[in-house]
Amino acid sequence: MRRQIVAGNWKMNNNLTETDILIADLKRQNKTSNAEVKIAPTYTNLWHAYQALRLTEIEVIAQNMHFAEKGAYTGEVSADMLQSVGVKTVILGHSERRAYFNETAEMLAKKVDAALDNDMNVIFCFGEELDDRKSGNHQQVVESQIRNGLFHLEEDKWDSIVMAYEPVWAIGTGETATPEQAQEMHAFIRSVLQSAYKPGIAEKTPILYGGSVKPGNAEEIFSKPDVDGGLIGGAALKAEDFFAIVNAF
Repeated sequence: MRRQIVAGNWKMNNNLTETDILIADLKRQNKTSNAEVKIAPTYTNLWHAYQALRLTEIEVIAQNMHFAEKGAYTGEVSADMLQSVGVKTVILGHSERRAYFNETAEMLAKKVDAALDNDMNVIFCFGEELDDRKSGNHQQVVESQIRNGLFHLEEDKWDSIVMAYEPVWAIGTGETATPEQAQEMHAFIRSVLQSAYKPGIAEKTPILYGGSVKPGNAEEIFSKPDVDGGLIGGAALKAEDFFAIVNAF
């Protein structure tokens, strides 16, 4: 059985006080679950969140990192820096990083390599824009993003990879791909992976769905055979909603 994962991406939200309040709420809501639970606070609160949650089963992860180990990259954070504050997993390739910070396929491949070379785990994001979906090019766009970002990896590296499909048109818009659309794309992603690697890689690699997942739709989305969890945005900022999604498994 593949790992089931629910990861909350807090994005640029919550100062230290707000982080404390949300973490306290998460601890009260946290119960034994079939799913792995992860949260991604802002850089400034990673160490604080790690210390607050290190005796729980909630993993604190990062929203991004640079591919260089160190150097003249003002404002950036390296894999070593993340590990030094207890972080072992990083989200890479989020649609907002691609759109607002011009992260290219080449850059993301370098980031993936840097993370894996430092024994970190990666949640790799990809997904199509609304125009791609309307034009019928959504599968080609997704396949290109996957191939350019991940398919240079040797098979033994895939144990450290989680994939996250995020239809960009369904992020922060209130729009959500239907469970059937999500399953269709996840099955396609798994078939693309199977075409490039031995079947076992495709079968064991978790593929998360990220696109306006809420307590009201999580159970139906997660019930699909190729959907292994969610990368949660807005709903991750409310502990009750977040754990309602976690418990949808």
